Amino acid sequence: MDEHVKHGGSSRNPKAATTQPSAMEEAWLAGVPEGASKDSGGVSPEFLAGYLPMLVDAATIGRAPKRAEIEAVRLQGRRAAESGVPVGRGVDLYLSAARRVWAELPAIVRQRDRNAVRAAAEAVLEVLDEAVAAFADGHAEAGRELIRKEETVRRDLVDDLLRGDAHLSELVERAEPFGLDLTRAHQVALALPGQRLPSIAAATSALERVVLDRFGDRDVLVATKEGLVVVIALAEVTGAPDTSMGLATTGSLGKTVHSELSRLRRGSPWRVAIGRAHPGAYGIARSYEEAREGLTMAARMHLDSPIVETRDLLTYRVLARDQPALNDLVYSVLHPLRQARGGAGPLVETLAAYFDCGCVATAAAARLHLSVRAVTYRLDRVRSLTGFDPLDPAHRYTLQTAVLGAKLLDWPERYIPDSAASS
Repeated sequence: MDEHVKHGGSSRNPKAATTQPSAMEEAWLAGVPEGASKDSGGVSPEFLAGYLPMLVDAATIGRAPKRAEIEAVRLQGRRAAESGVPVGRGVDLYLSAARRVWAELPAIVRQRDRNAVRAAAEAVLEVLDEAVAAFADGHAEAGRELIRKEETVRRDLVDDLLRGDAHLSELVERAEPFGLDLTRAHQVALALPGQRLPSIAAATSALERVVLDRFGDRDVLVATKEGLVVVIALAEVTGAPDTSMGLATTGSLGKTVHSELSRLRRGSPWRVAIGRAHPGAYGIARSYEEAREGLTMAARMHLDSPIVETRDLLTYRVLARDQPALNDLVYSVLHPLRQARGGAGPLVETLAAYFDCGCVATAAAARLHLSVRAVTYRLDRVRSLTGFDPLDPAHRYTLQTAVLGAKLLDWPERYIPDSAASS
């Protein structure tokens, strides 16, 4: 093939360019696909379709690959990705096929002079280079499409799980590929960034790796919704089976989520709220509502803890459930404090600190950065204005409940009408 072979194009000899290998000459190719498949760990030889003829033409007549042939190889890369074949093993298949084709060339090719052999080798390498690049590109394209498709499917599934209004049998079927067994008890954790993030996807991907390592790759789903990181995880239930009925503790889920998100450069401080564990598909929606209410309640009550458990907010939920009664309580007990110099705000703040510190005036004074005398004076003003004495155990519960209600209602900043006057 000395001067008859033209690297990167067709043969200079028209006759050589159109000559096709005979059936006898093609017999040496019979073992190439199976051998390459074995070398690559069992990748199906069907992904070599279109590639072997290019190798043969390059080795025998020096023909460069055509664009349509390279595009066919790209499609093979896409098919391999869709079939779950790793790109590395697919490339191994192509490399092994090229090596075997070159090693098993028929004797007629080996008898050519040195220049012809060099030209044939260059043509084979060109085919190998372009084919492997096209295969890898096609594989990557299909992989990106699969990821985008999975993200869309995941987002739709999460939305339906959190709403809890989808058809049960359909929901179970859609959740199965993600490893969720909806017959078991799950709980939902919501993470709210303290700072605006350019993209919450980075937080999700970083968290997902840690959560999967900690809780396993089944019954765990990490996604985003309305600017929040959502984690659906199997409840860590211990003890009797009935503990799964919404009574399980959060275990380490809240700590794991908060710890990992706090490592990120942006978003801190994070607040994590965890709903209780509930069984069944609709239990996820219930846990989500509890976690969402936990975030709202923690912000309204100005809670310091970065991890909020639903069970710690049950008292607030009971108070908030009867809004008219709560309005009446706050107005009846605390409204007289508006007569104080400076308004009701400082006195309500003092009461809240006093109760939070276990009714110890010195601890409350330290928290408020006041003298003990100032705190005791304010407590005495509360007694004289409201008729309820913070130092009297019989009055303490009423005052503390009213203070909690004031936080829930954002009083005294927000106006509360007199229910007795409006009735």
